Amino acid sequence: MTVIVGLAYNGRVHLGGDSAGVAGLRITVRRDPKVFRNGPYAMGFTTSFRMGQLLHHAFKAPRPKGDLDRFMTTVFVDKLRACLKDGGWARKDSEQEQAGTFLVGIYGRLFTVYDDYQIAEPADGYAAVGCGSELALGALHATAGFGLKPRARLSLALTAAGHHSAGVSAPFSYVTARRGPS
Repeated sequence: MTVIVGLAYNGRVHLGGDSAGVAGLRITVRRDPKVFRNGPYAMGFTTSFRMGQLLHHAFKAPRPKGDLDRFMTTVFVDKLRACLKDGGWARKDSEQEQAGTFLVGIYGRLFTVYDDYQIAEPADGYAAVGCGSELALGALHATAGFGLKPRARLSLALTAAGHHSAGVSAPFSYVTARRGPS
């Protein structure tokens, strides 16, 4: 289910997401967004709508301080783990905690949070997650040198994934993270 796309451009992070809720061969177009703002962050999720609801409404996203890489892999992840655990969503397998996958934009930087709480920052400045991610990544790569605005590139990536993946459906929604602190 899902495609979430992200693009870091000119000091901002832009995210786009689809509206599909998929269970087996059934698809429901959902009204609740998969991309949203939480404090200074832009976030977009895959894996579970419950996880996304917790990220959107229960997660008290901490304001970044100091080195952003260190902050994201420690303070941010620790708060995230506590939120998902308190919300009854975090899983534990062989004493290892697992969550879901989502994109986070903050202060002009784009990160992917993987289900093992690993934080990754793409060197290309764009990323995609979900079942349509490979299709979207191809579109983001192919449009990199065309001088298109971020929303146009995200739209093309989402449309490509929606055309070729049974787990992706319009309408598409978009959000942009605020610029960093002055």
